[in-house]
Amino acid sequence: MSLPKAKELISANPVIVFSKSYCPFCVSVKKLLTEIGASYKVIELDAEDDGSQIQAALLELSGQRTVPNVFISGKHIGGCDATTALHKDGKLMPLLTEAGAVAKSSA
Repeated sequence: MSLPKAKELISANPVIVFSKSYCPFCVSVKKLLTEIGASYKVIELDAEDDGSQIQAALLELSGQRTVPNVFISGKHIGGCDATTALHKDGKLMPLLTEAGAVAKSSA
C-alpha cells in the first residue's frame, strides 16, 4: 500500500496533481494551472510502477478515486470540475498564493 508515499508527496509539494497522461480532464487542470502561472508537481499515475496503489491510497485519503486529484497546501481540492469552479469563483488564486505556488501580484 502506498499510503505513506501518497502522504509524503502531498506534504512535500505545495500543489500536486495526481493525473493520468491520457485523461482529458487532467490535461484541462494542468493547462489551467500553467495558464495562471502556478508551479505544481504532477504525478502521472499511469507512468508510475505503483500508480494503482497510489490511486487506492488517494481514495482512502480523499474519498476520490478519479483523476485529476488536486491537493493544495495538503488540502484535497478535488478534480477538474472542483478546481475549475474554484477558479471561476476567484478562490483558486488565493489558495495558490497562500501555498506559495504563484507569485503575489504587485497590483
